[in-house]
Amino acid sequence: MSQSPPQLLIPREVRPGEARVAATPETVQRLSAKGLSIAVEAGAGEASGYGDQAYATAGAELLAADAPSWEHLDGVLCVQSPSQERLEQLRPGAVLVGLLAPYGADALVGALNRRQVSALAMELLPRTSRAQTMDVLSSQANIAGYKAVLLAAAALDRYVPMLMTAAGTIQPARTLILGAGVAGLQALATARRLGSVVYVSDVRAAAREQVESLGGRFVAPPERDEAPGEAGGYAKAASEAFLAAQRQQLEEQLAQADMVICTAQVPGRPAPRLISEAMLERLRPGAVVVDLAVGQGGNCACTVPGQTVLRHGVQLIGADALPSSVPNHASALYARNVAALLEHLLSLNPPPGASFGFDREDPIVAGCLITHGGRCWRPDVVGVATDEPQLAGVA
Repeated sequence: MSQSPPQLLIPREVRPGEARVAATPETVQRLSAKGLSIAVEAGAGEASGYGDQAYATAGAELLAADAPSWEHLDGVLCVQSPSQERLEQLRPGAVLVGLLAPYGADALVGALNRRQVSALAMELLPRTSRAQTMDVLSSQANIAGYKAVLLAAAALDRYVPMLMTAAGTIQPARTLILGAGVAGLQALATARRLGSVVYVSDVRAAAREQVESLGGRFVAPPERDEAPGEAGGYAKAASEAFLAAQRQQLEEQLAQADMVICTAQVPGRPAPRLISEAMLERLRPGAVVVDLAVGQGGNCACTVPGQTVLRHGVQLIGADALPSSVPNHASALYARNVAALLEHLLSLNPPPGASFGFDREDPIVAGCLITHGGRCWRPDVVGVATDEPQLAGVA
């Protein structure tokens, strides 16, 4: 880093459908107070409700969105990875922080190594109490679980809560949630607030207490010797025999469900296929399935990313980008996660001067640092095959 305050850029996201931004006026003030200089591309926060003037008032420098080069920057804070062209403009020693989708991303890592960029992938942060304020997967999964239920309720052909009317009583809708991770538990809480009766299936018997504390009814995993445990906030790999037994168990639940929310996934691996096309026939016509795992292949057969399709009378919603559909709060939470990580990096490099420390003995840095000094530090992630056995994990 230079002796002058490191200048970090907040770019305007270019991926279609991405409405979030990596910093808000709140976090611009927070990072500026730590001695960092923040530049914001014009219009970067427009889609998420943060105007250029708000950034300027918070102390950010406004840059034209079509700036010819990024060579002068000390780093970039993004949501999605910038274009290859922009990456090639980063100077040696620059820092890149964002959701970089590192799994199998050989081209990305090659470009970062050529430019000797220090890149940190937010999705690789360890799920520990020490890193809780940086946990972007949890903050964004909360939003996804909430919005998934709203989408299902809006598409459903009946009321969600119980209603007692002069014309008779309407029974509450029945919701089935697959996976009791952050997204699943938020979906449970949201569905309960709407008045639904909620059942939750998870491969971990230990999830029962969390489910029942939120008013859900736990569907215990099949009683088999090879039932998976948990590691790092996710369920471990499940055998095909276990998944087959789980699918058989789910058929009985699907026959009674009005809304199904699918959340079972593990980053970098195919999502477990829990609902086959044959199983969809057990759902009543008019039911709704929202598949949050569609981007990893889907928990449910026939779901398509970003589309709603009709199969056997059932609406299948491929919900692959729900956090971006709530961009204001999604950005606020994401920006705080990023700011917390940067503050941690600053704490690893003692004063004077604001500069980042990349101590690989630190578990947080070791978890999310993918490239540094022209070398890949997470070869276990980069180049991971996608044809390995399916896993039964939860977001």
